Amino acid sequence: MITLFPKRKQILDFTANFIRERGYSPAVRDITEGCGISSSSLTQYHLNILEREGYIRRDPEISRSIGLVRRGMGITEVPLLGTIAAGEPIPVPSADTWVTTPEESLEVPQELTHGLDRVYALRVKGISMIDALIDDGDIVLMQQASTAEDGEMAAVWLKGEQAATLKRIYREPGRIRLQPANRQMRPLYENPENVEVQGKVIGVIRKIE
Repeated sequence: MITLFPKRKQILDFTANFIRERGYSPAVRDITEGCGISSSSLTQYHLNILEREGYIRRDPEISRSIGLVRRGMGITEVPLLGTIAAGEPIPVPSADTWVTTPEESLEVPQELTHGLDRVYALRVKGISMIDALIDDGDIVLMQQASTAEDGEMAAVWLKGEQAATLKRIYREPGRIRLQPANRQMRPLYENPENVEVQGKVIGVIRKIE
């Protein structure tokens, strides 16, 4: 059994309280100040050890991405980074809208993340993926990715429209077909240069009425 040094336990306790009170993870600066650590580099040193020993998960490409791993409980935390359209694309300010400060952190069973890194969550708006058992208000777990295989469900950024949508992706001669999983909705056909994959669906958290 790994015994935590007092300072690392303090960091874990501070992070848990910070997430509970504010709904998002602390930055390195917050931990440095809140735990009375002499420098950010020393905080990073402790965080690196905590990550290596399986107490936390981080994504270097996402700000405030520290998630606590509930050791022995099979629970991990993933950041909820915004809303994705399952219908007509939703305009958002920039292509990395969900790669910023998370709305909140979600505790999910580790089996839902399949042991993958760079996992985040998005809230679904719309019913275009209803036949894939993804309804309006559900939450999809995504693995950050820049490519997706034909038939995979992906979060897609449409560069020209400055909008994001959730669809199955298919490559056809000279175009990309973004296919809804709803028989009443038509696919979107896009120029390949207009399409940028942001992540792939790896799980769904169902909304319960």
